[in-house]
Amino acid sequence: MTVEHRVGVIGAGVMGAGIAQCVAQAGIPVTVVETDAAAIERARRELKSALRLSVLLGRGPKAADIPDITTRITWTDRVEHLRDTTFVIESVTERIDLKRALFAELDRHCPPSAVFASGTSAIPIAGLAAATGRPERVLGLHFMNPAPLTETVEVITTDRTSPDALNRALALLDALGKKGIVVGDGPGFVINRVLMLGIAEAAAITETGTDAATIDDLFEGCLGHRMGPLRTADLIGLDNVADTLVVLRETTGDGRYRVPEALAELVAAGHLGRKTGKGFHEYP
Repeated sequence: MTVEHRVGVIGAGVMGAGIAQCVAQAGIPVTVVETDAAAIERARRELKSALRLSVLLGRGPKAADIPDITTRITWTDRVEHLRDTTFVIESVTERIDLKRALFAELDRHCPPSAVFASGTSAIPIAGLAAATGRPERVLGLHFMNPAPLTETVEVITTDRTSPDALNRALALLDALGKKGIVVGDGPGFVINRVLMLGIAEAAAITETGTDAATIDDLFEGCLGHRMGPLRTADLIGLDNVADTLVVLRETTGDGRYRVPEALAELVAAGHLGRKTGKGFHEYP
């Protein structure tokens, strides 16, 4: 289907900025809403660095296209500036109350035809959709980090998501050069329902004396995984992993979703993985 996209992204963290980059690179105007001025400045700098790096690696735009890409992104601190959007993707902190309040606010400001997508890692979509007056136009888009370099997106639908909303989401992903794989709703969906258990167990094993490099080398060498579980956790962000485990425990009641001490200590120390230069591994 052919759709004229005007996209809004809520949140200028790693994922929000990465999604905005994908949209702008596809030639689509995008408005990023972020209330933290420092986060906006950081996102601007990191976006330019990411674009330059993608040029050097030959995996992105041409150097001459970078100015056009950056000018397609509008930065603002007001949700009201999304009143003309056709599609909004939220990428805020993994807190149910925060996301529900945001969806209710979006409902007040965005056109009735706009589709809302949550970038949540684990929170069931139906509960977020219930905060709006348009649950049939709400779904989940679980992008992987780094968003500009991953080709597949987990698309989550509820029993109330309309075919039109799903088709619009898939059309947007196609415009971004990405493939959407549709799954049903539920805590953690498919990827994180499985992945987070593996990461938690791998982190717990480090407490017994086996180092992170050994654990990851086994998964990469024996099973052919591109990255072992702890390198994957470092890429996701250890704070995000811990938040997701908490959400999964709360929404499933399954005690296996726990934050191991080794993971909690790293988060408390500010060692959050690649984005801080140190997590289970070090990144000079």
